[in-house]
Amino acid sequence: MRVILGSDLDGIKLKAEMKQYLLQEKVEVIDKSESASEDFIEATLAVAHEVLKDTESLGIVFDGYGAGSFMTAAKIKGMIVAELSDERSAYMAREHNNARMITVGAKIVGTELAKNIIKEFLTGHYAGGRHQIRVDMLNKMA
Repeated sequence: MRVILGSDLDGIKLKAEMKQYLLQEKVEVIDKSESASEDFIEATLAVAHEVLKDTESLGIVFDGYGAGSFMTAAKIKGMIVAELSDERSAYMAREHNNARMITVGAKIVGTELAKNIIKEFLTGHYAGGRHQIRVDMLNKMA
């Protein structure tokens, strides 16, 4: 599994901390914004397009509140994204909705919570079954 990271100026510090966490956990990381993008839109588009190239990749974008990056990613055909600030939603976004990307607000979520969100997102596995109808509908949108 590869995790694609990105951030704007507000999310750069938390992204750097989470990058180190992921590397310590032996996760392959690709950082699409080594230096922060001026705007969350650039960072989000870079991450989303990279995630869509490989079905085994997941993406995480850090901005101030998570909302702007979420709105951007949700506009991309084929991208299922969740704006997260808790662990349970991170797990369920993967299990029930097959989310491939999450957005996290650095002004809302601290370091330890961000680690827990990422852990749950990465350990969640899509359940399929009755949820596939919803995923198919989401994939037809945008």
